[in-house]
Amino acid sequence: MAGLIKREDIAAVREAVRIEDIVSEHVTLTPAGIGSVKGLCPFHDEKTPSFNVRPALGLWHCFGCGQGGDVIDFVREINHVSFTEAVEFLAGKIGFTLHYEEGKTENRSADVSMRSRIIDQNRIAAEFFRQHLASPAAGLARQFLAERGFGPEVAARFGIGFSPDSWDELLRYLRGRGFTEPEILASGLMSQGSRGPYDRFRGRLMWPIRDLTGTVVGFGARRLREDDNGPKYLNTPETAVYKKSQVLFGIDLAKNHIAKTRRLVIVEGYTDVMAAHLAGVLQAVATCGTAFGPDHVRIARRLIGDSADPAAGVMLADGTTRGGEVIFTFDGDAAGQKAALRAFKEDQHFASQTFVAVEKTGMDPCELRMNRGDQALVDLIRSREPLFAFAIRSMLGGLDLSTAEGRVKGLHSAAPIVAQIRDRALRREYVRELAGWLGMETGEVAWEVKRSGGGRPRHYQPSQDPQEVEAQPSITSPADPVTRLEQQCLEVVLQRPGDAIGAGFDNLPEDAFLAPMNRAVHDAIRAGGGLQAYANLVAKFPPTDEAAKARAAQQWLGQIIEQAGEFAGPFVRQLAVVPLKQDRPDKVRDYVQGVVRALVGMSLTRSIGQLRAKLGGLAATDPQYGKVFEQLMDMENARRILREGAY
Repeated sequence: MAGLIKREDIAAVREAVRIEDIVSEHVTLTPAGIGSVKGLCPFHDEKTPSFNVRPALGLWHCFGCGQGGDVIDFVREINHVSFTEAVEFLAGKIGFTLHYEEGKTENRSADVSMRSRIIDQNRIAAEFFRQHLASPAAGLARQFLAERGFGPEVAARFGIGFSPDSWDELLRYLRGRGFTEPEILASGLMSQGSRGPYDRFRGRLMWPIRDLTGTVVGFGARRLREDDNGPKYLNTPETAVYKKSQVLFGIDLAKNHIAKTRRLVIVEGYTDVMAAHLAGVLQAVATCGTAFGPDHVRIARRLIGDSADPAAGVMLADGTTRGGEVIFTFDGDAAGQKAALRAFKEDQHFASQTFVAVEKTGMDPCELRMNRGDQALVDLIRSREPLFAFAIRSMLGGLDLSTAEGRVKGLHSAAPIVAQIRDRALRREYVRELAGWLGMETGEVAWEVKRSGGGRPRHYQPSQDPQEVEAQPSITSPADPVTRLEQQCLEVVLQRPGDAIGAGFDNLPEDAFLAPMNRAVHDAIRAGGGLQAYANLVAKFPPTDEAAKARAAQQWLGQIIEQAGEFAGPFVRQLAVVPLKQDRPDKVRDYVQGVVRALVGMSLTRSIGQLRAKLGGLAATDPQYGKVFEQLMDMENARRILREGAY
């Protein structure tokens, strides 16, 4: 059995991987000051970004939920894997060969978790299915694709395959690749029968379902033969890696387009996703055997960058929106309308404007493209209407509004929907719209809307919902100005050690920091050799090698975190990622120097006061008098030099 990964290899992987590249696979990151980016936290639901990443230092921290760490910690948390698996995952990303304490580099099948074994099986099975799509037995599968306008290139783009009509062909193949029966059963690729496991997918068209990183986590399979008595669509069951409420088909292909355009298009099926992408609607995704729910919302919001910006989702005159868009597409039949109304419930989780695009004749996006071409599908998306309007009109659609009874029933049915609209200005507009549709007085409709909303849970109100308030790091802006200056000094030193050199930080005495946690961080920096240790690391590289300087900063910070231990280590990480008060590149060095000098000056002033008090209590003949007086003169001289800017 292979031993632990060598420490030097762990350090090499940590330094070589760009943390922003790994994080951006799950979170849309935007600039947040010099050397910092931010986004919506992937570990808790929030509407205002509080998840900060400091690429140069290789650290991240969420000031909302408190989680943080380096790139290895991020992979562990986001993928729910062990430390070793996270390092191996990152090493695979960059093609780095790991070495273990016993010197073994062979496949560590006895050490890896079931999750990794399932991922390996899915990858092998996906290739197995792809190869069989070209086999003579897959004629119906190729015909199915061709009839919908999907050729071999499209099949390859989406990784489509075919499962042989056999009870054990894939089972035997996986056994031949070294997988055990418990591992094969855990993958969901097999079902358990009275005589043992057998292939779950047989004679079906296969779609690999990938996560944001492109890892195959499961499969969707469509029935092809009329004598197949199984369900029309059969998906991988819940496994350690496949949770149907947390996956979206096509998300790996769509994620960059979603983030770039701040638009998400949700369709109903695998072929609908394919048709949309071929038509140029590259933001299309689909759920996998379940309704669009809260877990999907969290994924969508992170990619869109959905925030509590009051300008988000405002419809402009040209039909576009300022901010993000979430567009649900549904068939025009009763089932489609019912699905759209279910989607309405999830609108409350978005700050972006939410729309519905309904094809009136009942065709799904794939059928629409087949019958009318790419432009018809694009036009369908453009014809979107606000989800609120669709929900209200659907509610009124089955009523006879020519009668008093029908209008009153319509009011009672639609008023709760209007009451849930978060934007008060938009809510007032829909009150007027509803009054017009019902032929009632606006005041009467407004009263019913207000009454129907009185007993419901309070929804989004920018001035009242604590989640909507700008997330403030717990370590910033303490009430005490001394503590605030201490923390600002630690922030600039940890984040910009090169700019802090020469301002006197290393000369600060042990008692320069009064707040206990700040003092603990200062002690860790001193124990790690202070800024001089960073200077020594940088001196090993050419002055123009910025990448090497960044690696040196990471190494130096890593030593400080190690010195800080479990007590102060997390606080060091927070200080290292909190945005600085100065975000202009041409001003940041002066800002860093100014903050450090301010604390040095305050420390000198405090020491001078203490020495003067001590000197005042001594007689001139006291043996200690001369020594204390000499210390006082040294301090006064140091303060003078500091004020002259030559410290």
